[in-house]
Amino acid sequence: MNENDEWMDLQQMRYVVAVAETRNFTRAAERCFVVQSSLSHRIAGLERELGVKLFARSSRRVEPTSAGAAFVARAREALAAADRAVADASAAAGVVRGRLAVGVIVTTAAVDVPELLQRYRARHPQVRVMLRSGRSDELAAAIRDGDLDIAFLGLPEDERPSGVESVVLDHDEHVLVVAAGHRLAGAGPVTLREIAEETFVDFVAGTPARAQSDQAFAAAGLARDVAYEAGVVELITRLIARGLGVALLPSAFVGPLVAGDPGLALVPVVDGPHRVEYLAWSRFNPSPATRAVLDVLGVRAGG
Repeated sequence: MNENDEWMDLQQMRYVVAVAETRNFTRAAERCFVVQSSLSHRIAGLERELGVKLFARSSRRVEPTSAGAAFVARAREALAAADRAVADASAAAGVVRGRLAVGVIVTTAAVDVPELLQRYRARHPQVRVMLRSGRSDELAAAIRDGDLDIAFLGLPEDERPSGVESVVLDHDEHVLVVAAGHRLAGAGPVTLREIAEETFVDFVAGTPARAQSDQAFAAAGLARDVAYEAGVVELITRLIARGLGVALLPSAFVGPLVAGDPGLALVPVVDGPHRVEYLAWSRFNPSPATRAVLDVLGVRAGG
């Protein structure tokens, strides 16, 4: 390589990662705040330097080649290391900056996340916050993989997040959510045996949110019919309001929703599921931005 040759830079890596994640040059350019022609030119130049094609392109599809997939994996690591270097240098100078990637389950209730981020922003305005929703197991895995910094999780009371640091935020019990015209609307506390013959709406099988109810019925030696599965609480409650089924949902989360919906009612359950909400973060050298949000929450990074 002579002095006139160019070698790859971090911006080229960011362009390649953006294309790999969006599968589209136009959307990647929008994400990177650059015109598409410039992004395409830089990636083409990188391909020439490397001597390999990073993407297979057609008029309708863009996919990483095997070489591209290998490059993207290492590019992500390099970008994360570069971001961390900047963040650590800034923290040493008394300024927190960089990225904070936050995972949130859809039924988070122990913490008002927008209010938390408002306080965090007031203290650390130079940190960019990225939010991602998902299942508790997926979010914990993303922390272990380095894709998320922290996450708010909800698990059955006999489980703990694995492979991450965590602290308990709250304990909660489930209530039965029924349509306002349901026979149990306005009733006193019921047992799982009394509702086992109902048609249920629930989260997708195999998810931690679903496991909370499945385990409770199994422990009671009962079977039930889950006729509808959904991953979005709003859809679950709409199905219930139509009289298509009932659901067991965390009381702290669903209470405010039902209070504003005349089509739904809550019924206490004596022996219903319990869940624990956790805050989780990486065991491996939390970033300054992560330590800063833990400080806002009053949590020690040491666990």
